[in-house]
Amino acid sequence: MAQNGFLPITKEELQGMGVNQPDFVYVIGDAYVDHPSFGHAVISRVLQAHGFSVGIIAQPDWRTEKSIAVFGEPRLGFLVTAGNMDSMVNHYTVSKKRRHTDAFTPGGVMGKRPDYATIVYCNLIRRTYKRTPIIIGGIEASLRRLAHYDYWSDKMKRSILLDSGADLISYGMGERSIVEIAEALDSGIAVADITFINGTVYKTRKREDIYDAVELPHFEEVKRDKKSYAKSFYIQYCNTDSISGKRLFETYDEKLFVVQNPAAEPLSESEMDDVYDLPYMRTYHPSYQEAGGIPAMKEVQFSLVSSRGCFGGCNFCALTFHQGRRIQARSHASIINEAKQMIQIPEFKGYIHDVGGPTANFRTPSCKKQLSKGVCSGKQCLFPAPCKNLEIDHNDYLGLLQKLRELPKVKKVFIRSGVRYDYLIYDQDQRFLKELCEFHVSGQLKVAPEHVSNAVLEKMGKPGFEVYRRFTEAYRKTNEILGKKQYLVPYLMSSHPGSTLKEAVELAEFLRDLGYMPEQVQDFYPTPSTISTCMYYTGLDPRTMRPVYTAVNPHEKAMQRALLQYRDPKNYELVREALQKAGREDLIGFDKRCLIRPRKGERVAAKRQKKRVIRNVHHKKK
Repeated sequence: MAQNGFLPITKEELQGMGVNQPDFVYVIGDAYVDHPSFGHAVISRVLQAHGFSVGIIAQPDWRTEKSIAVFGEPRLGFLVTAGNMDSMVNHYTVSKKRRHTDAFTPGGVMGKRPDYATIVYCNLIRRTYKRTPIIIGGIEASLRRLAHYDYWSDKMKRSILLDSGADLISYGMGERSIVEIAEALDSGIAVADITFINGTVYKTRKREDIYDAVELPHFEEVKRDKKSYAKSFYIQYCNTDSISGKRLFETYDEKLFVVQNPAAEPLSESEMDDVYDLPYMRTYHPSYQEAGGIPAMKEVQFSLVSSRGCFGGCNFCALTFHQGRRIQARSHASIINEAKQMIQIPEFKGYIHDVGGPTANFRTPSCKKQLSKGVCSGKQCLFPAPCKNLEIDHNDYLGLLQKLRELPKVKKVFIRSGVRYDYLIYDQDQRFLKELCEFHVSGQLKVAPEHVSNAVLEKMGKPGFEVYRRFTEAYRKTNEILGKKQYLVPYLMSSHPGSTLKEAVELAEFLRDLGYMPEQVQDFYPTPSTISTCMYYTGLDPRTMRPVYTAVNPHEKAMQRALLQYRDPKNYELVREALQKAGREDLIGFDKRCLIRPRKGERVAAKRQKKRVIRNVHHKKK
């Protein structure tokens, strides 16, 4: 490590450690933050723990080759990641407008990384280091590992392995595969011969070397035919588990193949503990202090990761492709130890902001069968109804939360990762709901019903709306018993495949009846490697191959979004147009059930029309 405890970011710091040539140079699209919530910190510390030296190049200037030559050529290879987010999601809103800030850059400044950062960084490296191995990873590479639909260019794109010129992809969380790759390179195996590691994707020109694999449709076929892409995507979706998943390969021409090995085995509890017990500095590099630090640190500095993976199976979420559906959890002891370290930070005010993972109340696998046979490839654990094998148990999570509450100097332990309310309400023992309301909510609990229309919820892979109603009633009663006034804040999504203007109006009526207008609305964002994105692009549900209505026109998407904030005067014209097109002009008027009022000039005409209707009714009665 450099003298300040961080990994070296300069040649001088590296030499100060007695190393002239690093084993790996890690090029990252984010600023350098040595905290386990940042993928580059985890991977670099894991490599360090296995005896490999790593030099960090954070947010290099992609316009000059000098920026990636800070350490010279690494002994074993370059590692490249775009950062904690896909660089295109980081840069653009769903309406493809440039964002103004970047939470992963010093001072929140936008523009410190390029679009499609993984590809640009790799091409930059290749111009200088022609034969040095390049291994790519992180969310951007992981979700673009095979042919994929790219929303920003509105095109089918090849595997990022080909466009980047990299040698290998370490997909998923990467702790296992990156160590195996490092050890293989260190033993003298050529990178082109590293084809045997689970959790990796490689390219080859030797068809005869691909064995025991499922062949996906040819790239030219999926680019030409959306139906072929839908079929290909669903095969990929059904093969994301390390036990039940198969090896897959795509053909690009007669002599070029991209091969995805099965996923890496999930980490055991002790292995998870080892990863999180590494000597992280738990903050951003001190060189960023003058620029204002890294905004993203505020969200994670006083939060605890207790698990990873999710068997919830929401179709708009890419977790199935990245972390997998099997839950991996840390021990109570590891989490308590991290909390004690957190308490010693001078800025700690007594509040642990979060204890969770992708889904806070998932701490164990959904059933014991998964441990030996893997996840079921053809069905979900919670959708459309809970599986008969689903084991619902909050006891372990409750025990963890109770231990954290008892720590000295801890005033409150919040849960902000998101609670899966259907899993909660299916639990016959409602002790978790009681303790959630009593100890872990501060006035408001955010949950994600996403929609009210069962037709849309089915396309989302979410439970029917009646399940949410059951939860809201149980939440209300529990707070009433506790003598607390606490509210639910629902996360809602517009324009998801399956949602027409009719369903969007239903959602607006739900908000009207709730007396709530959300400050922020999530318009469906077609990111790589989700079922919902596949629906958006192909107009087909890959699970059934049946047609799905998709709002792809930007103006219609704007109307659906505006309906969720119908009270905002800026949205008046869009809401009015949406109601007219949906045949719901009955919601334009002065009645309390109406969403908007007529325009000022139309009020007199409306009153005259009303009088004419009344006169006609009286006339008919006579």
